[in-house]
Amino acid sequence: MDLNKMFEKSDQLWTMALEYAPKLLLAILTLIIGLWIVKMITKGIAKLMDKNELDPTLKPFIVSMLSILLKIMLFIAVVGMVGVQMTSFIAILGAAGLAVGMALSGTLQNFAGGVMILIFKPFKVGDLLEAQGYLGVVKEIQLFNTILLSLDNKTIIIPNGGLSTGSMINYSTQSTRRVDMTFGIGYSDDIDKAKGILEGLLANHPKVLKDPVHFIAVLELADSSVNFTVRAWVNAADYWEVFFYMQETVKKEFDKNDIGIPFPQRDIHVYNH
Repeated sequence: MDLNKMFEKSDQLWTMALEYAPKLLLAILTLIIGLWIVKMITKGIAKLMDKNELDPTLKPFIVSMLSILLKIMLFIAVVGMVGVQMTSFIAILGAAGLAVGMALSGTLQNFAGGVMILIFKPFKVGDLLEAQGYLGVVKEIQLFNTILLSLDNKTIIIPNGGLSTGSMINYSTQSTRRVDMTFGIGYSDDIDKAKGILEGLLANHPKVLKDPVHFIAVLELADSSVNFTVRAWVNAADYWEVFFYMQETVKKEFDKNDIGIPFPQRDIHVYNH
């Protein structure tokens, strides 16, 4: 009897295998071809966007969204080909989606953040951005993350959720920037002479803008130095060039004119008891 039952079960399994094997093979073949077609479609859409000069900020987001939607549709079609009842499958998929959504609330927040970034556009691809403790050029705005390239060529990936709700500094929204610097001289040095040197350096630098006019004044009488505040307006792209030029040239000019740049000093008194 046991052998008969085993043979019956074997026959049933063989019958099921013969029935479902063609469907399964067709589903696998459809999945492979479908993924290739999805890849070609997304590539074609990306090229079309490049041809029409679409905002580069939108391109990666739209391509990512389209790819995910097409893959979901393909997956549902493949499952239907195997013979799974679509009504039951969609119900199970909905319940699973709810559970996954609750588990991946942070991911959904990042998705919502990406949508908000694209709608309100606080920055775009190519902007110099400081956010979440990082500074870099925006290279790509994806579905869940924004990718920055740091000034020392490191790739920085920041989740869109925190990026859309946190504070940020966009250095590229304005065409000009102000270079703020502080230089100190000794109490015995000539203030007018030092101020004249600073004035001459700014007036003769081709990258320093004439309007708005630069500003030089004594900022404070510090513990060991008289400190000047120096503020000069430049085009945003020239900021670091002017900043580094002033740091080096002020030191050279002060040395040439016998103007000292004080540094903190500490006197130690030793008492013998």
